[in-house]
Amino acid sequence: MQFQTRLNHLQTSPQKVRLVADQIRGLDVQHAVDLLHLSTKRAARPLEKLVASAIANAENRDENVDIDRLFVKEIFVDGGPALKRMWFTTMGRA
Repeated sequence: MQFQTRLNHLQTSPQKVRLVADQIRGLDVQHAVDLLHLSTKRAARPLEKLVASAIANAENRDENVDIDRLFVKEIFVDGGPALKRMWFTTMGRA
């Protein structure tokens, strides 16, 4: 059985998050959480919370699930919405 979790609107560039996501792809969840906890990258903290949320989802949806046997099957990072920045000038122009 597969369990998924989604993180939306993270204010970090996807390239920086992919560097951390590539490190935990394919690892068991306990090793992934340990690696993210010790990482110095700023994107590691939201991904650590994301993996912890996936573990909690697995525990809540299926009581017979063995947490030690869970692993990160796939993790992918896409770009989120970009902030529109405008330079306002005279006569109502932007």
